[in-house]
Amino acid sequence: MSELKDFKCPNCGGRLEFDARSQKLKCPYCEGTFDPDLFEEPKEVIVDSETWNDDEVKVYTCNSCGGTLITDKDTVATSCPYCDNPVVLTGNVSGIYKPKKVIPFMLDKKQAKERYREFLRGKPLLPKKFTDESTIDEIKGIYVPFWLFDGKASARMWFNAARQRVWSDGSFNYVETSTYKLFRSGYVRFEDVPVDASTKIDDQLTQSVEPYNNAGSKPFSENYLAGYFADKYDVDVPESRDKANARIANSTASLFAQTTTGYANCVPASTHIGISEGRQQYVMYPLWLLNVEYQGKMYTFAMNGQTGKFVGDLPTDHGKLIRIMLGVFFGVTAVLSLLQYLMYMAR
Repeated sequence: MSELKDFKCPNCGGRLEFDARSQKLKCPYCEGTFDPDLFEEPKEVIVDSETWNDDEVKVYTCNSCGGTLITDKDTVATSCPYCDNPVVLTGNVSGIYKPKKVIPFMLDKKQAKERYREFLRGKPLLPKKFTDESTIDEIKGIYVPFWLFDGKASARMWFNAARQRVWSDGSFNYVETSTYKLFRSGYVRFEDVPVDASTKIDDQLTQSVEPYNNAGSKPFSENYLAGYFADKYDVDVPESRDKANARIANSTASLFAQTTTGYANCVPASTHIGISEGRQQYVMYPLWLLNVEYQGKMYTFAMNGQTGKFVGDLPTDHGKLIRIMLGVFFGVTAVLSLLQYLMYMAR
């Protein structure tokens, strides 16, 4: 047995979704709005569930229409493919899987689509598939699980540095090189270092849309998930901590290197960084995600659902490039031919 929670409007029974602009749960039918922090917890219904391939795939029955929902074992929030009713699988957001905090979406789907269109502007060689409205409409809002770590880094670093003095006596040019051994030591404290806790999304992608502002976080409530997709973490604390410590060490080394200014050349010679581990907490961050398959390759676009920072890679339509080059070639040829004709007639 498993639990599903769906989000029904108390006024008309319509489906509620979290609205990023108003920061409230909103009904698209009667336009009723409800404060997520004060809204009564959505109705909890016990439903039969089946399992395929051990615990890899779960099958649930939609409370609203009776349709079948097929999810993987890590799904937290989704919607019914038949009636589009938002649902939360409560077993994946309880106990050890319950986040401490959540940053709600601040930008809605309409704004995400517009940022994507802005990203495409001025790129005439882009394949048409990327600009089709049917493609753009596939952008999805996802709550991504993160671990946040605190830590204190103690560092000792040695650098090989050099300064040069150049002068001339009129007959010869001189270069004097002075070499130095630099030493730096100190402590750096880090708070809320984020690590993507899902294997389904590439870490480089989630890091590229950082930073998130944790001052905008809220105590976790399932109400913020209504209308969006979400997964629980599938990367545990020890593995995530190793990634966080690597980020802390790299940032510490970079900070210490920035203190070695005023030299013509300065390179690290020896680095010793120790990290004292602090607290960790489980949170969810908002992300707009669009995957576009083109010529056997998947192109992924992502936008920070809080700040609007947008990233992605774009291909080139080589057919368009060839047509443009041919057009330029024949255009230039035509102009040259016309000039030659005019010069001939002017004789």
